[in-house]
Amino acid sequence: MENFNYYNPVKILFGKGKISEIGKLIPKGFKVMITYGGGSIKKNGVYDQVMSALEDFHVIEFGGIEPNPHYETLMKAVEIAKNENVGFLLAVGGGSVIDGTKFIAAASCFEGEDKWDILAKMAPVHAALPLATVLTLPATGSEMNSGAVITRQETEEKLAFRSRHVFPKFSVLDPTVTFSLPKHQIANGVVDAFVHVMEQYYTTTQDVEIQDRFSEGILKTLIALGPQMIAAEQPDYQTRANFMWAATMALNGLIACGVTEDWSTHHIGHELTAFHGLDHAVTLAIVLPGVMKAMKMLRHDKLLQYAQRVWDLDISQPGAADQAIAKTEQFFNDMGIKTRLSDYGIGIDTIDRIEKRFRDRGEFALGGIDDVNVDNVRVILTSRL
Repeated sequence: MENFNYYNPVKILFGKGKISEIGKLIPKGFKVMITYGGGSIKKNGVYDQVMSALEDFHVIEFGGIEPNPHYETLMKAVEIAKNENVGFLLAVGGGSVIDGTKFIAAASCFEGEDKWDILAKMAPVHAALPLATVLTLPATGSEMNSGAVITRQETEEKLAFRSRHVFPKFSVLDPTVTFSLPKHQIANGVVDAFVHVMEQYYTTTQDVEIQDRFSEGILKTLIALGPQMIAAEQPDYQTRANFMWAATMALNGLIACGVTEDWSTHHIGHELTAFHGLDHAVTLAIVLPGVMKAMKMLRHDKLLQYAQRVWDLDISQPGAADQAIAKTEQFFNDMGIKTRLSDYGIGIDTIDRIEKRFRDRGEFALGGIDDVNVDNVRVILTSRL
C-alpha cells in the first residue's frame, strides 16, 4: 500500500425528504444562485422542494447547463455571480451541473485574466465561492469530490481540474428524485460509476486488500442492480438508494487511498466526447474493454483477481482473463449501451485526430501509469472499431 493523505469534508444528507434541510446549512444573509440543466427539475418536483427550502434567501437562477458543461455557458454564470454579489452556489442536477458549478465557483474568485487557464494550464485555485449540491442523477461522484470536467466548444477540448476549494459544503442524496429518470440515464450512471471504480482497481496488484474489497463490492453491487433497474416497470426505493450510494462511493476518494490509479479510459473518452458529443458513459463503455485487452499481459494478475472476485470465474481454467473482459463488455451491452466506435459512425479519421492531439500536447502517459500511453492509444481505439 502506498502512502496517502485522505481528506473529504463533504456533509451528506441521505434519504427521502432531505432537500427540506438545505436552508439550515447555508449561512443566513447569503445571496444564493441555484444552477441546473435543461429544466427537468421543474417537472419532477425537485425545483419546488428546493425553492421551498430556500424561502428565506434571495435566490438567483441560472439554468441551461449542458451535459458535458460548456465553458462558454459557465462564463455567463460567472459574470452574473460577480455582478450580483452571489455568496453561495447550489447545484441542482447531475454530474454535469455539479461540475459546471464547481467551475463557476472557482472562476468567480480566480484572479487570472483567462479563466480557461484553470483547466488548460492547471493554474492553481486559491479560493472559490462556497457551493453545495442536490444530486438528481447518480453517476459521477462529483457530489462528494473536488474534481470537475469542462468542455470548450470553440477548441473542441474537454479538460479537468481539481481543487480542495470546490469540495461541496454538503450534498443531498434523495433516491426518490431518480424515480423520473429515463432508463438510458440510469444506464449511463451505472456504467459511469462502474468505470470509475475500474480505473482505481484495474491497475496493479498491491497489498491494498481493504480498497480492493471495497471496489469489488461496489462493482458487484452495480452488476446486480443495473439490470434490475433497467428491467423494472416501477422504481424501487431501496434499489435506487443502494445505486445512488454506490455511485457516490465510486469516486469520493476512499477506494483510491494507497492505490495506483489509471484514468486513461477517461482521458481517451473525453476526446470522443469533444469531437463527437457522445455521452460520457458511452465513451467509457467503448474504451474500457480496449484498455483492458491492451493491458491484459502487464496487469494479468489483477485481471485474474477481477475475474475471480467480481465475475466468479474459475481462474484455473484457460481463458479466464479474456472471459472477464468479455463479461465486462456484455454488461455494458446489457445496460443498453453499444460499445463499438462503428456503432456511432466513428472511424480511423477520429483515431488519427485523437493520437495527434495527445502528441501535440506532449502527453505521453495518459492516465497515471506509463503502460497506457500515446504509443498504444491507436491500438486501443482500433480494437474498438
